[in-house]
Amino acid sequence: MKSWMKALPRYILGFIFLVAGINGYFVIFNLDPYIATSDEAMQVFQLPYLLVLEKSLEIICGCLLLINRFVPLALAILAPLIANIFLLHLLHDHSLLVLAIILLLCETYLLFIYRANFVSLFVKKAVHK
Repeated sequence: MKSWMKALPRYILGFIFLVAGINGYFVIFNLDPYIATSDEAMQVFQLPYLLVLEKSLEIICGCLLLINRFVPLALAILAPLIANIFLLHLLHDHSLLVLAIILLLCETYLLFIYRANFVSLFVKKAVHK
């Protein structure tokens, strides 16, 4: 498999989450975000600490994906976030559905590429030493 086929989805995912995370801090501190956030999406975050936690994870995982370090960990952390983003835009706010689909496709592809790192999570009986 060509190396760019592994790197391109990782860079796309990393860039999107880094930008979205930084943009979220503009929203948190009541500054004008450079990417508009819909009211429907903002209603999800009733508690401000939840938005801070999510945006911090997005920035950290975006950086990890861009520098190609701890990629399986970043993918595992981003998986539930991407699922929620996709469902939010599928069911409530259709404005960024295309972006949510791109995130879902990149995440799924990267999980497939790095599947060997996740095989041990699916053992029936764990071994401890």
